[in-house]
This record gives sequence, structure tokens and C-alpha cells, in this order.
Amino acid sequence: MFDEYITATSLDQAVHLLSQHRESARIVAGATDLLLEMEAGQRPKVKTLIDITRIPNLDHITMDDETIRLGPLVTHNHCVASSIVREHAFALARACWEVGAPQIRNRGTIAGNLITGSPANDSITPLLALNAKVRLRSISGEREVALKDFFRGVRQTVMAEDELLTEISFPIPSEGSRTSFLKLALRRAQAISVINVAIHLVIKRGRIRHAAITLGSVAPTIVHAREAEKYLRRKKLSPEVIERASELAMQAAQPIDDLRGSASYRIEMVRVCTRRILVDLQAGNEKTLMPENPVMLWGPDEWHWDQELEQGFVHNEGRAIETTINGKHFTFQTGQQKTLMRLLREEADLPGTKEGCAEGECGACTVFLDGMAVMSCMVNAPRAHHAEIVSIEGLSQGNVLHPVQQTFINEGAVQCGYCTPGFIMSAAKLLEERAKPSRNEVAQSITGNLCRCTGYYKILTAIERASAL
Repeated sequence: MFDEYITATSLDQAVHLLSQHRESARIVAGATDLLLEMEAGQRPKVKTLIDITRIPNLDHITMDDETIRLGPLVTHNHCVASSIVREHAFALARACWEVGAPQIRNRGTIAGNLITGSPANDSITPLLALNAKVRLRSISGEREVALKDFFRGVRQTVMAEDELLTEISFPIPSEGSRTSFLKLALRRAQAISVINVAIHLVIKRGRIRHAAITLGSVAPTIVHAREAEKYLRRKKLSPEVIERASELAMQAAQPIDDLRGSASYRIEMVRVCTRRILVDLQAGNEKTLMPENPVMLWGPDEWHWDQELEQGFVHNEGRAIETTINGKHFTFQTGQQKTLMRLLREEADLPGTKEGCAEGECGACTVFLDGMAVMSCMVNAPRAHHAEIVSIEGLSQGNVLHPVQQTFINEGAVQCGYCTPGFIMSAAKLLEERAKPSRNEVAQSITGNLCRCTGYYKILTAIERASAL
């Protein structure tokens, strides 16, 4: 799948490596898209992966007098949890909350979402509405590119082969700003957008002074609904104005027919979703459908990588992977090109981590990587080097089962049992995060876990009962 996997210790090193390898190299931040593309044979020229995930202090969100800044390793869950984002750019927090499941949001980065450049990617739409820009760095220097100029087409950006995205920024919205985001998908979680809409309004003295409406999954790139934006300026949000603006928003949509929806359906849903957001913004209800304290599956504290590595690592077929799994030291001479899931199953002989989909959809392979829950099919095996991993085999203490394991037995929360390890891992991390989760929080924690036999009621009950033990 690749020839070498390099764990960088600084952005300078990563930039120089990109300069050396150019089209044959790719950056690993979350790699939730890249890994799947490589396994599908869509990146045949890529031979070198440059992992920047252990460069400290790149996963923070900061704010100065005028600007909000996101580091290149800020994940979707970082945005969901950020008080800065939730207060000043709610649409971005809501969009990130709609991405995948907790395990995916713990790995997938906002920068990676932009670089992938799919018009269905959720975080691009609010960032475009917020007038964001990106900073790109190479050995030749740095440049800033407005997000509106960043995309050239479907999955195409202006980035050169030797450039690294080092920051995403946008102006702090002015007083009177209101933002929201709505995604239409074929299921409530783990689904790609049929369409999505972000709206940013600035309302002063009851009238709209600024309007930005951006639409996803209806054109080759994320687009502005220019006619609707123009119409809204200097108007009050009345029912008639909302209806007309929603109708005008449809003019910007140029969708295609595909498996998720027809072009005509998408165009109509632009109207419907635009209207729903405007109605919510008028009533001040835009935040009601997003939990105030979302489940992250990263434990009791917000997860950040702040440790400085003494040296980098280069992994190929000749470099062993040394790691700690369930408190025991392992050295693997083979398996460097596998995923973490296959490393556990095939090299460590720990088959409890299951392969259900191998593309981050089912959660059967959930493990803890350096303390947070991830889908191990979406992690390259060399990331395990000098890491701490816990699999289902490591939850019990000797002959004493973890409370979740025990209540799954007590409640009969098992059918075929194939998905059970993933459910138990997610639930165990939930109980680290909050001792007495509500029913809704329990449901949030397992949105990334699929039971193909159906029957979630006993699973939910078992997790609730475990919190009482």
C-alpha cells in the first residue's frame, strides 16, 4: 500500500519531506479518506506517508481580537467541543457534529475535509459561509488562499504537491451574527449528505445587514446562493421573506442524479432546508437539536496531543513496530503496511477486534488509541509505534469483567455477537467520560456501532445498567 511511513517531529520536517517526495507523498493527519482511497487503489503513485499527528500543539482552536484559528490537526470533535466555535460559529460546530460518528470525529480533521474537496463534505459549507481562508506552506514560503478560491472542482484544490495546509482561519463574526447548518441524509448518523446548507446572518435593529447562504452536494464545489443572499439584505425575517429567499436559494443548485437522490429532489430540498434554517434563526431555535454536552468518546478530558517526540520514526518492511497493547509490550517485525485492526488480529493474535466493513462504517473494530476511541480499520499500523492501545481483550481485570461486559451478559444484549466488542468498547469509553449518562447520551455513544441483527433496546439497557454498578 506504501513503501515507507514517516512520523514527523515538526512542520519544518514535514514540509521538507513533501518537497523531496512531491507527488509520491501524502500527509497523514486523520487519513480517514486517504486510507480508503489507497486501499481501493485510487492513489497508485503514493509511496510515502508523512504522519504529523504527533507534532504537539497543532490540534488547538484559538481566538485573538479579530480571528478564530484552527490548527491543521483540529478534529471534528475538537470543533464540537470548542466553546469558541459553539459561541461564535455555531454552524461549524453543528456541521462537525453531523460528520460520521464519535470514533471518526476523533480522527478526521477539518483540514483533511477541506483537502479532500468533496462537495458533500460537511465542514466546508459553514466555513465558506464564514469567509474562511487557509494558509499553505512549502519550502518556498507561505501563502493564504480564501476558501472561495481554494476549490477547482470535484476533489480538486489549488494546493501544490509540496504544500502543507497549516491553518484555517475566519473573522470573528460581528455582533448580531447568527449561524446554523442543516444536513439532509439517508439516515441519522454515519451518512453522506444528500444536501447540506449553512447560513450566516448579521441582524441589526431587526434587519439583515449581511447574508451568506452556502450549499453542499448540489454542484461540483460548495456554492453560494447569491440571489437569495442579495434578496435578504436590508429585510426583516418575515414568513414571506423566508419563503421567497428559500425559493431563490434553489437557483444556485446544479445537482446530479445519484444513488443518494435525484437532481430534482435535491433542488427541492435546498428550498426546504433553507426555509427550516431561516425559521429557526428567526425564532432563536437553531441550537435546540444539538446537545449542549455531546459525547466524544475521548474520556474525561478534552483530548489533545501535546507531547514532543524525542525523534521521528521511519517504518518500512525492515523497521519493527513497538507498542503497548492491553498493558503488554509487543514488537512486530511484520505488518507495517496493514491497518491497526489487522495488526491486532493477525500479528498480535487478538481476534476480539472485528472486521465488519473495513471502511469506518460499522464500529466493530473500535479500540482505544492513546486514550480515545477510534475505528482501528481507519488507522495505519505504524501509528501504533510507541502508542498505548486497549482492545476488547484488555477491558476485564483478570477474571473480573468490565461492568459493561457483565451487564451485556445479564441483559442478554447479544444476538450473533459479532458487533458486540465494538459496542462494549464504545460504552466503556462513555462511562469514563460521564458516570451517569442519560439515555440520549448512551444512544449518542453508539451511533458509530451497527448491529446488523437489529435489536438495540437491550444494548441501551445494558449500558444504562452498567453505569449503576
